[in-house]
Parts: sequence; structure tokens; C-alpha cells
Amino acid sequence: MNNQSLVTEFILRGFSEEPQLQSLFLILFLCLYTVALCGNSLIVAAITFNSGLHTPMYFFLVSLAVLDVICASTVVPKLLEILVAEKRNISYGGCMAQMFFLSWSVAAEVLLFTAMAYDRYVAICQPLHYGSMMNPRVCAVLAGAVWGMSVLGAGVNACLMLQLSFCGPNVVDHFFCEIPPLLLLSCSSTYVNDIMAIVADIFFAVLNFLLTMVSYGFIISTILKIRTAEGKRRAFSTCSSHLIVVTMYYSTIVYTYLSPGSGYSPGMGKVMAVLYATVSPALLSTP
Repeated sequence: MNNQSLVTEFILRGFSEEPQLQSLFLILFLCLYTVALCGNSLIVAAITFNSGLHTPMYFFLVSLAVLDVICASTVVPKLLEILVAEKRNISYGGCMAQMFFLSWSVAAEVLLFTAMAYDRYVAICQPLHYGSMMNPRVCAVLAGAVWGMSVLGAGVNACLMLQLSFCGPNVVDHFFCEIPPLLLLSCSSTYVNDIMAIVADIFFAVLNFLLTMVSYGFIISTILKIRTAEGKRRAFSTCSSHLIVVTMYYSTIVYTYLSPGSGYSPGMGKVMAVLYATVSPALLSTP
């Protein structure tokens, strides 16, 4: 260790280096990023300037839109730089910052999905008590918990990553700095990081996914008891699209962060990352 120089920058391998595929990826990710950025910005503007939309559901939707922009903006600009200018290097500090903001936004989104599922549960299953159970104070507490817990989780993972030594190689087999491929490059023990990544994934992804599914279980049970077809259709329309996106989002996160270091597949990891870092923000911006 003492005779080896520490890494000062990383090289992001990205996707295929074939020119035809590079152009295809450029168009694809530029379109996805444009949709995510414009769509989520319009959502924030529309809800902010329309007093009739100042309800708990839209309050959480604004938070989700902001997080989608943060998540996509953390990953896609550097990816576009790789595709356009072939500039694959990223500084050590930049890599750590990218990892922190990505893990923070992802953790915040999965927590926010749970809060939104609870909001829909109260609205559909307890409509007479919705005003008291989802008052502004409760919404503020839920939002504070989402942002606070996600920052704490991302901060712990970032601090643990900063304790590791990287003395070469420095080629990250990914298109951004993510925890699993970075751990493979460390020349010091990653045991604590591996344990923390699994614990964080169980808490943020698995537990919150179960809570979300329980909420939707009660929601579906209540909807099936509605006698009119129009009532069922309106109730389903408020949560069906988000349930599909939530399921896709959780499945990609669980696969990425619960895969053991020796079993991590860079190729599949890139596919999962595309889904939760670029496709999901674009889908959620077009409800």
C-alpha cells in the first residue's frame, strides 16, 4: 500500500465504443433527459401556481419531481459528455459527489413512494378522516423524514466510501460512479461497506416496498368494494400508473444493491441503472 499511488481520478467505461451505437445512445439519453427535465419542471410550475392543486398528493408530487430532476441531472450530463466528447475521466471528488447525490435522491424517492402510498390509502380507505390525517403538519413531518433520512443514509455510505483506498486500477465499468462497481476497485477491505449497502437497501428498498404494497393492498380491497364501475375506474386511475413505476423502480434498486460483490454483473448493472436513473424520471414526468 505504501509503495502504490492513490487514485486521483476515475475513468468511466460507459457503453459501447462503436460510433453507430454511440450516436444511438446519445439520441436516446438526450431525449430521456429532455423529457425528464421539462416534464418535471412543468409539474412543479403547474402545481406551484395553481392554488387548487395545493393538496397533500400534489405536495408529494412536487417533491418527487424535484428528486427526479436531481437524480437525472446527477447522471445524464456526464454521460452525454462521454458520448459527445469522449471525455471519460472524472475526478475523485467529482466521483464521490456524484455517488452521494445519486444515492441521496434514490433513497429519498423510495421513502417518498411510501409516503405517497400512505396518502392514497388515507384518501381512498379513510376519506372522511383525510383532512385530519393528512393535514399540513403531517405532510411537513413526512417530507422532513423523507429528506432527513435519505441525506443521513447517503452521508453514511459516502463517509464509508471515503475511508477506502483506491490505488489502481481506476476504470469504473459503468457510465457513472455507483457504489457496487466502485467497491470492486478498492484495494482495502470493503466488508463494512458491503454490510452497510445491504442494510441500507433492506431498509430503504425492501421495507418501504413492503409498506407500499400493504398500502396498495388495502386500497385495492377498498376499490373492489365500490359498487359503481365509474367509482372503481376513478379510484384505480389515481394510483395504477404510479404502482407500475414504483414496482419497476424498486426491483431495479433491490437488484443493484443487494447483489453481492462477487456476483455483481456490470452489464446488468448498467441496464438497471438506465431504468431507475433515466427512464423512471421520464415516465414519472408524464403521468
